[in-house]
Amino acid sequence: FRAALGVSTAGLPSIAMAYVGEEFNPKAIGGIMGLYISGNSLGGLFGRMLTGALTDLFSWRIAIGTVGVLALLLSLLFWYLLPIPHNSLPKPFKKISFGSYKHILLDKKLMALIFLAFLMMGGFVTLFNYIGFMLMEPPYNLSQTIIGFIFLVYIFGTFSSVYMGKKADTYGSFPMIMLSIGVTVGGALLTLLPSLTLKIVGVSIFTFGFFASHSIASSWVGEVSGQFKAQASSLYLLNYYMGSSLIGSLGGFFWTTFHWEGVILMVTLLFVLAFPLVLFAHKREQAVSESYEIK
Repeated sequence: FRAALGVSTAGLPSIAMAYVGEEFNPKAIGGIMGLYISGNSLGGLFGRMLTGALTDLFSWRIAIGTVGVLALLLSLLFWYLLPIPHNSLPKPFKKISFGSYKHILLDKKLMALIFLAFLMMGGFVTLFNYIGFMLMEPPYNLSQTIIGFIFLVYIFGTFSSVYMGKKADTYGSFPMIMLSIGVTVGGALLTLLPSLTLKIVGVSIFTFGFFASHSIASSWVGEVSGQFKAQASSLYLLNYYMGSSLIGSLGGFFWTTFHWEGVILMVTLLFVLAFPLVLFAHKREQAVSESYEIK
């Protein structure tokens, strides 16, 4: 059942990202994708708080069951309210499975943007995986309940995904994602300071930058993938979840070996590696635009 849940849950956002790319005005994709990503942050925030409260009051079974019932009801409401798509045409399954993915895998610019998900989500999950261990140790000695409230900083991601997504529509994806990644790195480095207040501020800035970067990267993938939006979105999310699983686990080695400084070194390196990928995608996009202008 857990495997079935994972398959269905992972499939949903890739189709949703493709729907956004196909059905909305291309000039507003950044803001719209930002609104969609902000829903992720709100879900992460309230889902954790709701299940935590229900587990304390009743049991984990009641908490999981409640989330399941809510998900079913909201899915039915979503099905009823969502307009029928007008810009997506059905294609033969065999053609989609092989030709589409081959086209994407050979597109270096698109693959650079897709690999961003691996680096950024890996860094994001790593920081949140291990900050709880650090805050439970002296001199902080915080309880699990208090540490759970750190997910309230997701609110900054709710704001940044929409705000920076709209800025990307105005100023372009390239400068805004470079700025967002820089903000993310700055927030991570701020958590190295011993002050608990500054650590929380650092995590808040880090969250702001990550969700902004993720929002812009998602919309950029939708913009440049053409008729292969669903397949490109699925590869983006595959890298997203692989980064979460593989790098999030690898962070344990850095925690046990080098403590919090090692975790932040790893997270910072991941986001620094994102800069050349963004620059490469931007240069390839410029080259394509210039070739079209010459023609």
